[in-house]
Formats: sequence, C-alpha cells, structure tokens
Amino acid sequence: MYSTIKLIINRICQLVVLPLAITCWLETKLSPHSEAVFAFWTHIVSILPGLPGVFLRRAFYSLTLEKCSLNSHIGFGTIFAHRGTVIEDNVYTGIYCSIGSAYLKKNCLIGSHSSLLSGNTQHQRNEENGEWMPFSKDNINRIEIAENVWVGEGAIILANIGRGSLVAAGAVVNTNVKANIVVAGNPARFVKSFEPSSNNTTTKVKVSEEILKSQPEV
Repeated sequence: MYSTIKLIINRICQLVVLPLAITCWLETKLSPHSEAVFAFWTHIVSILPGLPGVFLRRAFYSLTLEKCSLNSHIGFGTIFAHRGTVIEDNVYTGIYCSIGSAYLKKNCLIGSHSSLLSGNTQHQRNEENGEWMPFSKDNINRIEIAENVWVGEGAIILANIGRGSLVAAGAVVNTNVKANIVVAGNPARFVKSFEPSSNNTTTKVKVSEEILKSQPEV
C-alpha cells in the first residue's frame, strides 16, 4: 500500500515539474553544450522546503539527469552542476551538497555540505606564462561513488570511492579510494580496513588513535 501511494505521488510530482524538464530538454536539443537552463532550475528546486521539496526534487532529476531513481533522497539546498550525473536506488544526499559529474551507486550516503567535484583536472595552468587556462568541459571527469559508501559531512571528493568504504567528515579525497576501508584527513589517507565481526552479520572498524589525535578539533 505504501509503495503504491509513493509511486502515485512520484508520478504527480513528475507532472508538476514537467514544464521545467521540457525547457531542459529543449536546451539539450538547441544548445547541447549549454547547461544554463538546467543550472537555473536546479537552484530553484533545491530550495523547495520539506517533504514536498524532496518529492519534487527527485521528480525533476528523474526527468533531467542521465538517471535518477525515484527511490532516492535529495536534501534541501543540494545542487547538481551537470546533467550527466547518475543516481541509483536508495542513494541519500544530505542538505547543501554540491554535486558535479558523478555516478552514485546503490545505497551510498552523502553527508550534508559535501562536495563531489568532476574529477581533479578541471583547472589547468599554463606553465609557460603561469596563467590559469579557461575552463573547458573536456577536463570534466565523472567520479564514481560505489555501493554502500558513506561520505561524512563536509567531505570534498575529487576521485572514485570503492565499494563499502567510509570517508570521514571533512576529508579531502584527491586519489582513488579502495573498497572497504576508512580514510580521513586532508589529503585523505588510509585509517583502517573494515573487519567482519564474529557473527559475520555486522562490520566493525578499528581506528588508529594516532590518526584521530592528529585531526583538528571542531
């Protein structure tokens, strides 16, 4: 019963945001390299409050992103920079996240105020004159957040995160992270691997005290 009601509400919300989505579709046809219209609407839908906002954001992105599951949660204030993003089932993003070009796989959790950038090669410097080169979409890379990843609050992600890993709050990840490990710090570094518990139904993590002591107090 609940799933049926949820499906009906999702479809109604898709109808509500359909005019917005149509303008984005027209943009892709008339100006394939532009995302100005999409950016305008992503800012508007990001500030829709409460539970209605959650449904309307999800509906909008299900019609405009490369893929967005209707079983996902997109928090208040979260914006997307590129239409090429993929959001699979049971993905959760907290409030005020900034997401570039990313592939968010099933069951991953993105903490509030986190930034998922489009790789680490977006801004390049001319070594001859020392000037920063103009932004080019050719430098955009889609990062991948694998299944069951937990990204802590305020983390900055510029690389891929392996399945089942945990990124500590405030970490800055600029190189790929392997599966089933914990990383923390700036730049993010290995803290500990996940270890299966004795009953094999849960996972425990042993964190180095030295690593924890090295983190600034907030």
